Amino acid sequence: QVQLQESGPGLVKPSQTLSLTCTVSGGSITTNYYYWSWIRQPPGKGLEWMGAIAYSGSTYYSPSLKSRTSISRDTSKNQFTLQLSSVTPEDTAVYYCARVYSGSYYYLDEYDYWGQGTQVTVSS
Repeated sequence: QVQLQESGPGLVKPSQTLSLTCTVSGGSITTNYYYWSWIRQPPGKGLEWMGAIAYSGSTYYSPSLKSRTSISRDTSKNQFTLQLSSVTPEDTAVYYCARVYSGSYYYLDEYDYWGQGTQVTVSS
């Protein structure tokens, strides 16, 4: 059974960088052909795919967030990390990490394992 757990600060000030870590257990983030994504849900809105890191280490980003987003990994800890720079209150959301097989990272219905989500509020 694969488990994902998000961690990071719940409050970030405007203009700062939001940093979250997803710790994976029960499966390796380097296993062919899984992709590991960050997905968020702002209050009152739908889910938004932000980006993914593949089993190979390749990264993929939403065009709307690409300039502010970076995803990296630490294979020794079986973790992957999201960094979102220059945050504004519009980045307030519940942030999820999740797993999908093959390159279907755009299709949220294809994800088979999700973390429980972590609330991040951007406020001064």
